[in-house]
Amino acid sequence: DIKMELETDRLKIIPCTVETVQITIEQNYDNGPEVSNYLEQLIRDPSLLYWGSWIVVRKSDDMVIGDIGFKAKPDENKAVEIGYGFLEDYWNNGYATEALGALIEWAFNTSKVEKVIAETLQENYGSIRVLEKLHMQKVDFTETMIHWEIAKQIC
Repeated sequence: DIKMELETDRLKIIPCTVETVQITIEQNYDNGPEVSNYLEQLIRDPSLLYWGSWIVVRKSDDMVIGDIGFKAKPDENKAVEIGYGFLEDYWNNGYATEALGALIEWAFNTSKVEKVIAETLQENYGSIRVLEKLHMQKVDFTETMIHWEIAKQIC
């Protein structure tokens, strides 16, 4: 059983499984339905492992501070969409940028991903700032949403 835990200076980013989700239950972590929805899909389709929710844990106190992840497996164009949510107590500390940067790097290193995409609400300035700091480019707009992408740098 591979444990594909990612680590940054301040964070551990752990793929969500029936086992690893226990930490969220112990801490009464509740940040929307994404994690439990993903676990139900994972049980039906084990090949979704790593292409769904990951739990973000702050190393200094082992607190679950958010969850990030992919909305599906990479598509035929080797593109994958990321999403994220952090508990409000932990906003404006750079955690989202740090965690997403590590996850994007992981995705590009899998050889299955050439492009990472995301979307934000036009008025979600915190989220917009995170994606700008990660050098994602605005590629499209709707009345309410901004669509973003970053391509793998081939060097």
